Amino acid sequence: MIDWLVDILSYQVGSPLMFNSRMFWLLFIVFLPFYGLLSIRRNRMAMIVYVIVFSLFFYYKASGLCCLLLVARAVIDYYFVRIMDDSPNPRLRKALLVLSLLLSVGTLAFFKYTNFLLFNLDIIVGANFQPLDIVLPVGISFYTFQSVSYVVDVYKRRTQRAQSLLDYMFYLSFFPYVAAGPIVRASAFLPQIRAQRNVTETMVYSGLWLVMVGLVKKAVVADYLAQYNNLVFSMPSGYSGFECLMGVLGYSIQIFCDFSGYSDIAIGIARIMGFDLGINFRSPYKSLNMTEFWRRWHISLSLWLKDYVYIPLGGNRKGRLRTYVNLMVTMLIGGIWHGAGWNFIVWGGMHGVGLVVHKFCKSRFDSVSNLFTMCLSWALTFSFVTALWIFFRSPDFAGAMEMIGSIVADFRAEMIVPFLSARIGWVNVFLLSVIAVFLPERLYGRVESWFIFSKLWVKIIVFISVVQLILEFSGSEVSPFIYFQF
Repeated sequence: MIDWLVDILSYQVGSPLMFNSRMFWLLFIVFLPFYGLLSIRRNRMAMIVYVIVFSLFFYYKASGLCCLLLVARAVIDYYFVRIMDDSPNPRLRKALLVLSLLLSVGTLAFFKYTNFLLFNLDIIVGANFQPLDIVLPVGISFYTFQSVSYVVDVYKRRTQRAQSLLDYMFYLSFFPYVAAGPIVRASAFLPQIRAQRNVTETMVYSGLWLVMVGLVKKAVVADYLAQYNNLVFSMPSGYSGFECLMGVLGYSIQIFCDFSGYSDIAIGIARIMGFDLGINFRSPYKSLNMTEFWRRWHISLSLWLKDYVYIPLGGNRKGRLRTYVNLMVTMLIGGIWHGAGWNFIVWGGMHGVGLVVHKFCKSRFDSVSNLFTMCLSWALTFSFVTALWIFFRSPDFAGAMEMIGSIVADFRAEMIVPFLSARIGWVNVFLLSVIAVFLPERLYGRVESWFIFSKLWVKIIVFISVVQLILEFSGSEVSPFIYFQF
């Protein structure tokens, strides 16, 4: 019994606590009734402290003692912003803003990019630098961006500062999004902390529906497709071009189901608790151009990059050439944010190229809009996005080029039939997932409404069926969400 409690309360290296683990749902089931009791009694301060404690415990279980960095970040932000907001001295205000941003971004850069810089410096000067033993804290990229947006927004008087340190700690550490987003603005979230919470049955069942959908996306679709995708990306030269191409197509579905699945779970849990985190994905693979894709994919990041990088650089207000440069810089920063590697820089840079090309062509082709051009635009956009996933998924730039080389130089049509025969289960899951991805959005809304307003016994049957489906497809080990590494 004591050993079991120790396992629950201590951080297990290599086994971070995640939404798709049984341990998390056991803890959440214990957490929820007490949260509900505090909410019903309108005991806001006790509720805030209770959620903070659980959030920090969740983050400790996910990232160990790195949770202390999160606490330090919250304390520094809160007091810097408090002094900055109260000061009538513009120079002091700007100095505190710059210092806060340097601390936030500098901490992120140290953990995420130090070894990447040392590796490239070693190649340039041949100094035989050794990589440092640095462990990347889970979610540091996400809560750093939230920290930056809060400090900047208060500085520019776009939002009010947090009423107390506890409020800000609640905002920065909130467990549904602390590990992998979505990136939530303080202006949208802080007012919800102090607002009177009236959690309706509709909100609870809507949240439960999102949680179930997210778990199916992750545990059933993404993890199953990953079994083959991982084999191909680990050794592209060992597979024909057609097999590699199927691995790339499979990964395009895998990463969507994995990350949108996480977002669905996070938004669903928050909704059950009475919080609105917005929407983070909106059928991105239906996009007809790259601009539309980034309005549908990882929406919270896209809006963050737009508001805190693209617009401050000048946006589209300083001429066409400057607009193109701003788009490229913004997407390069987006690529580097995702990972320290040349493959991520290429991924971000090429997305920037895609946005520039669309911006250049938009005024020239908008007048020529018909079914054919729409289909062609979709095909080009989807192909471009899918091809760039090669750089995103590959372990490094060399691995990405090896994958591309295999697809281009070793595409053997005679492998199609053997592949379909040998991997019929994978093909079926892939095809069903593709159909699901491209179904009309309104259909999903109708199914969700049907579940919300159905009889209790129907909800129970649906819930048990989903749990059984997840158990059937889940492996013995819990697979981490892809965006945990960012």
